Amino acid sequence: MYSKSKIDSFVRTSPILKDVIRAKPVAWLNPELQSMRNIPEFSIDKEDMKEAEQLWKRFAPFFVKAFPELNESHGILESPLREIPNMQSLLNKNNGEIEGRLFLKCDNELPVTGSIKARGGFFEIMKYAEKLALESGMLEKEDDYSILTSTRFQKFFSKYKIGVGSTGNLGLSIGIISSKLGFQVTVYVSDDAKKWKKDLLREKGVTVIEFEGDFSKAIFAGREKTKTDPNAYFVDDEDSQDLFLGYTVGALRIAQQLKAQNIKVAEDHPLFVYSPCGVGGSPGGTAFGLKQIYGDNVHCFFVEPTHCPAVLTGLVTGEMSHISVQDIGLDSKTEADGLAVGRPSHFATKISKQLISGIFTIEDGYLFRLLAQLKDTENIFVEPSATAGLIGPQLMKRTGYATTHHLNMKNATHVAWATGGLLVPQQERQLFYERGCEQVS
Repeated sequence: MYSKSKIDSFVRTSPILKDVIRAKPVAWLNPELQSMRNIPEFSIDKEDMKEAEQLWKRFAPFFVKAFPELNESHGILESPLREIPNMQSLLNKNNGEIEGRLFLKCDNELPVTGSIKARGGFFEIMKYAEKLALESGMLEKEDDYSILTSTRFQKFFSKYKIGVGSTGNLGLSIGIISSKLGFQVTVYVSDDAKKWKKDLLREKGVTVIEFEGDFSKAIFAGREKTKTDPNAYFVDDEDSQDLFLGYTVGALRIAQQLKAQNIKVAEDHPLFVYSPCGVGGSPGGTAFGLKQIYGDNVHCFFVEPTHCPAVLTGLVTGEMSHISVQDIGLDSKTEADGLAVGRPSHFATKISKQLISGIFTIEDGYLFRLLAQLKDTENIFVEPSATAGLIGPQLMKRTGYATTHHLNMKNATHVAWATGGLLVPQQERQLFYERGCEQVS
């Protein structure tokens, strides 16, 4: 716990925290952003990213056999990168001109889970499953991994348990892949997780345990419970290098898509990426990966709800993962359930501290407004949290960031990363859309 005097000292040092505490939208530029030329070595690097990509390729035959919807992509989970000119025109009309082109990275359409969390969640479970199978002598890396769908492997993996704490999409991803492999899975969720997500998990044979209060309590309970079982493995969203590494592969993939669309990324063609942010693992992994590829020519921003800006609170105070939004008086309540976290990732935040350009915060009502506008202009549905990045280009412009960094914005490419939506039931979609229309009118 932090005393009032300690919080007051944080505010004196960083006055923007006064508005953060009042749950007002803010635009914060990171004073500790480092040039990639000056970045010290991290515990992972570009070679680790390439190795992670190879793991995905080894598992491709498994995905083809386990998930028929991946036949056409030959077992590769990927989403489109779409330019959204109609949405850009609407945003220009309402909030000032966006210089350059605006794209949506459609992880709302990512196969099987419809969420960016599959990139990290699937990866960590794949890595754990491969390790178990290799150590048992049942598998060689040269094998056709479609054998993992066999009864023999299902029986083998059923001896092991997986645990994860989640507000929704990570739990869905972990539950889907783990149950498909044959693991016993338990997802520990906060009570603000969406009912349909909890119901879907139970339909997949996943045990769901609910906790009142903050998401961090679910993680803590799951972590402690799993520790007591030698055959159990806990996916720790607050401190997982493997989750983070899985997300970095998304950077390799989007780099291929940008190249395929003849989109140049260079000093005079800057790339801006705006990602919704919860604990910071998925946007942090994406930012790390993009920085490894494009260096200082990519500029990464996070967007958090005003009531639970966990990463912003950690970075502004300098307390990193030691402080929660509850410590500064916020309630961490938001309709953006995937972002409803009070404490940032220990592992990811240490890296993001030097790599991200800034963080913006957004009110829930605006998320729904953007949801309806995106549906109306581009016929693209995303869940509320996934719209957060759409405010990025105009907020970045207002901060003067581009001018300070002497960037040629005429050639800029902006990517809002849409993080989820595919599995949202039709009735929920309609409710989200109607609420968004109310915000527009």
